[in-house]
Amino acid sequence: MTNDFLSAIYYLEKNHDLSDEDFIRFIEHCESDDALFSAADRVRRNIYGDEVYLRGLIEFTSYCKNNCYYCGIRRDNKNAQRYRLSCDDILLCCKEGYSLGYRTFVLQGGEDVYYTDDMICSIVYKIKSLYPDCAVTLSIGERSKESYRLFWNAGASRYLLRHETADEEHYRKLHPKEMSLANRQKCLFNLKEIGYQVGSGFMVGSPYQTTDNLLSDIRFLQELDPDMIGIGTYITHKDTPFSNMTNGSLILALRLIALLRLMFPHALIPATTALGTIHPQGREKALKAGANVVMPNLSPVCVREKYSLYDNKRCTDEESAQCRECIEKKIESAGYRAVTAIGDVKR
Repeated sequence: MTNDFLSAIYYLEKNHDLSDEDFIRFIEHCESDDALFSAADRVRRNIYGDEVYLRGLIEFTSYCKNNCYYCGIRRDNKNAQRYRLSCDDILLCCKEGYSLGYRTFVLQGGEDVYYTDDMICSIVYKIKSLYPDCAVTLSIGERSKESYRLFWNAGASRYLLRHETADEEHYRKLHPKEMSLANRQKCLFNLKEIGYQVGSGFMVGSPYQTTDNLLSDIRFLQELDPDMIGIGTYITHKDTPFSNMTNGSLILALRLIALLRLMFPHALIPATTALGTIHPQGREKALKAGANVVMPNLSPVCVREKYSLYDNKRCTDEESAQCRECIEKKIESAGYRAVTAIGDVKR
């Protein structure tokens, strides 16, 4: 590795930014990976120590009104197995999760218009009433600012909405014309204005993605300054228009996690299921590259395979207790410690 790369890593760690040219060099070249991952791990340990926050994930609906070309639960996938969890179903997941120690529940689903604002507010309110010491995170897509404010007033305090790509031309290649990058970005800024801890992020290796696209993602995140950043490798799904496309690169995803850790030292960065699907040690590698969140699945086992965003998704057949035990062992094997605290961002 050249001194130029070492100097750039040091500069990024101190100043949280690089020139476009330097970012492109890191994205496209691999000779600096060990030093880059080491620096990212050092920065996360300085702020978060060896703690890895566990969030209880509840995938409560596989219906979606959108038709994104890469997603297995897209509206026009006639082979998708659809389901919806009732409020009581969701509360049972929370009850089990609470008994396992989780103090954050992440409600994730497709953009399902069946769940009205009143229904979402009722679900959030009931969770907070039963478990006032827990945080409720929503990941249910694009809604109006008024809707986001209602959810906030009901007790939700975090919201995950990955922008997926910040380049307009690339966005158009991944989404139908009725969807809008501008609206998605507007939603993120609305969430921040209301007061949510906001999470965004993007796919790595999605079809037609270029290095310049990734640079646009980095620059957009600088503008947004999110509390949480989700980076996942693109993985194909057999029932989408992109079924013949190749999967994204694990090493590139790890590289971007490390770069983003150095840019956003405070960020909560998950080691995603997609990373664990693309490689058996994908999540452990992500932790060593700067990630500090893992989201074990609390959804009923009978529906997990139906929430199929991509092919061969991991951890669809484990009961919640098994899932936590397995993930804790993986975290410990990577040299970290699983914690179930509420785990707010440390700014």
